[in-house]
Amino acid sequence: MRKRAAETRRYRLEMNEKILGAGFQGFNRFFALDAAAYAEGALPVKMKELMGLVGSMVLRCNDCIFYHLDRCVTEGCTREEILEAMNIALVIGGSIVIPHLRYAFEVLDELTKES
Repeated sequence: MRKRAAETRRYRLEMNEKILGAGFQGFNRFFALDAAAYAEGALPVKMKELMGLVGSMVLRCNDCIFYHLDRCVTEGCTREEILEAMNIALVIGGSIVIPHLRYAFEVLDELTKES
C-alpha cells in the first residue's frame, strides 16, 4: 500500500529539512541547483515539470514521479498534457516503464481529485 499524497508531501518536507540541516554544503548546493533548474526561464515551469516527469518515469523513480506529478497539477498541466508526457516516457523507456505508468495513473487520479 502506497502512502497517500499528504503523507508523501509531509515525509518529503521533513526529510529534506533534515538533509539540508545536516550542515553538509554539498547537499545544500545540489538542492539549490535542482531548484534553480526548475525555476521560470526560457522554458516555463509547467514544461520543465513535464520534462521532469518524463525523466523520472524513464529512470523508474516513483518518489520522483509523485513529486513531478504533484508539481504538474500545481502548475496547471492538463490531464492530456500529462498523458502525452507519460507516453513519451513509455516510448523512450520501453515496457520496463509500464509498472511506473500504473503508479503514475494511481497518483494522478488522487491528485486530480484533490484539486
